[in-house]
This record gives sequence, C-alpha cells and structure tokens, in this order.
Amino acid sequence: MSIAPPANSSPAAVEKPADKRFSIIWGKGPDTQQLTLLRTPRADQERVTGQLQNQIRVITGQQVYKHNHYTDDQFFRHDPAKGILTNVYGQRLLRVSEDFLVAILGSLEEELGDAAGEVMYKCGYEWGMEDMANYCPRVQAEFEVALNKMSMGLLLETWWWPLQIEGWGGWNYDLRQGKQGLIFIDLYESAVAQSLGNVGKVVCYFYAGLFAAVFSVLARRSLSCIEIQCYSMGEDHCKFLIATEKRVNAAAFWRQEGATFNDIMRKLNNTVQG
Repeated sequence: MSIAPPANSSPAAVEKPADKRFSIIWGKGPDTQQLTLLRTPRADQERVTGQLQNQIRVITGQQVYKHNHYTDDQFFRHDPAKGILTNVYGQRLLRVSEDFLVAILGSLEEELGDAAGEVMYKCGYEWGMEDMANYCPRVQAEFEVALNKMSMGLLLETWWWPLQIEGWGGWNYDLRQGKQGLIFIDLYESAVAQSLGNVGKVVCYFYAGLFAAVFSVLARRSLSCIEIQCYSMGEDHCKFLIATEKRVNAAAFWRQEGATFNDIMRKLNNTVQG
C-alpha cells in the first residue's frame, strides 16, 4: 500500500523520499551507546569501541555483549519512582491491556470507517522505519560487522525477538520464493487479532505496515505487505505476503473476492513478477 501521489507528480517522484530513507539507514555506522547495559567486562578488557571487523568474530567464553537476554527480568528495566519502563536498549516502553488495543482500534474504525486499516498500516510502516533506524546501527555494534556481511536470518531473528518478548507474538518467515519476489510470514498470537477475537475479517494492518517497512529497508527497495489470512477470521494464525505494490494490490483484490491463501498463492505463481 502506498500514499496516493498529488495530481501533478509522477509515481517515481513519490518513491524517491522512501528510497532516500533506506540509504540513510544503511549509511549509519555502529552505535555502541544502545548496548551500554549489555556490555560485559570483556568489552572493557578488549577496549571495544564499535570498530567493524571483516567478519563476525568467534569468541569462546564470555562475550563482548550479552546476547541472550530472553526473560522479563533481563530485558526490562523498571523505575517505580519515576514510573518509567525501559528495555535493555534504553528505549521507553508502555505496558497496555487488550482492552486498550480494542478501544484504540474501535475508535479509529468509528471515526474513519474503512480508512482505519490504511491509517494503521501507515502507523506500522512509520514505526518500522523508526525501529530500523535504531536497530541497524545497534546490530552492527553488537556483532561488530557491517549489515551487508550478516545473513538475512541473523538480521531478522535479532530484530524480532525483542518484539516477541514485548508481547507482539511469534513468527516464522519463508524466503524460499524470494527469487520470485514473494516473501511469506506466519504470525502467531498477534496482539491485535487476539485482542479483537473472531470478527470475520483481517485486522492486523499494523503488522502489515511494520513488515513492509522492515523488509523494504533490508532489501533497499520499496515493498508492500498484505495480510491474507487472519486469526480474527477463525484461522489458527495470521499469514502475510510481502512483495511489490503491484502484486500486493492483486492479492488484495483476490482476497476481497473471497480467495483463500492457497488460491492467492496459485494465482501469484501464475503471474509474471512485477
């Protein structure tokens, strides 16, 4: 999904700002400041300053930064006196209930009608862009190598797991049809869909925008995303397609016509990539 261009501009002109943002994010160097709380004594012994290596170092024993911090007490930092909750990267967080999410989404739908989904998509996209602007410098510092020397699997899993511990659900990504321009994501325990329950329609527009931004940055080209199966439609998990805007728009049409995930897959595989 993209924002409609003004009448006097061309689509190419509209895409340039987004492309520029991708380049700016990729151009950022390592940021060790975000890892202050994860430094180990070994980082001080080796005088680690964020200088990039030619490849990821194999370190036995204590690591320079603590990578595995998957429990609440390791990941979250509470300051009851100030009423502040942050994570290990120093980012401020807000804990909310399912009722809060239902109220936010319900209010948007009441005020905007069908446009509520587009607004949520754009919110997710902008959050994804901002998150990647912080994540890319941080992951370079954590593993001491440039982004283009890390595997896609490492980049994706290192990005997602903090979101999982924050309550955004678990995921599986499928890159097997990447050469055909198709990426699929299975999302389990969507915070949005589980809050709303079975309402008979897709509801995870926020996630779709988030995934579109993240994969656009990593691919360094504009991509779109659509949810083609949702827990809120009675399915056991949500499924997303990431592809070019043209193919996502086609999938949106087929979904509107009642096509299932398998139907959409078959139609996409029969179309020319574009």
